[in-house]
Amino acid sequence: MRDFFEEHLRPWLLHRAMSHGPLRPYRERVVGQARGRVLEIGVGSGLNLPYFGSEVDALVGLDPSRPLLDRARAAAARLSVPAEFIEGLAEELPFEDRSFDTALCTFTLCSVTDPARVLDELRRVLRPNGRLLFVEHGRAPERSVAAWQDRLAPCWCRLSGGCHLNRAPLELLAGAGFQLEGVCAGYLHRPKVVGYLTEGCARRGGEAPPPNPTRRP
Repeated sequence: MRDFFEEHLRPWLLHRAMSHGPLRPYRERVVGQARGRVLEIGVGSGLNLPYFGSEVDALVGLDPSRPLLDRARAAAARLSVPAEFIEGLAEELPFEDRSFDTALCTFTLCSVTDPARVLDELRRVLRPNGRLLFVEHGRAPERSVAAWQDRLAPCWCRLSGGCHLNRAPLELLAGAGFQLEGVCAGYLHRPKVVGYLTEGCARRGGEAPPPNPTRRP
């Protein structure tokens, strides 16, 4: 039964959940900024693939789920750029230093085991002035909402396959030495505990404090 869940049911559930219509504008805005050689961690079933533009020279997608990668490979057949998909963990990227122009992370930092290590790895493989494009959900700015996120986080994490409601993506990015720019944030929907999204660009550089994000209407 566990094999069936991991091989079939869980990948289908993740694909359905992340195909949620209101998420598409976020994907389109963020993914459309990718340039050059691109690494996407947590590529999943390939939901970002339709939004890569003509300035992408090559794409490498990494994910720990083989069934989801199979979906991504099938979706990539319609791409006009070379694409490679690798099964693996973002905490141990199998790539040389400074080998990508752009990294992409959408709804992934919430579920990795060690986000600090993942971000260190992304800084390592990005070229000087390389960009990490991101959209993530996480800790809300309202104290009452954040308190509920803390209460629900342990149970939510178990039920959702490792998703953490209360991680703060901007703090993680700044702590890893990324310079943040063009950051927007706001609630996508109710309940607020799962609907606070942050998007923007993080450049490989020295440490910088997280800016106050522009609120998206």
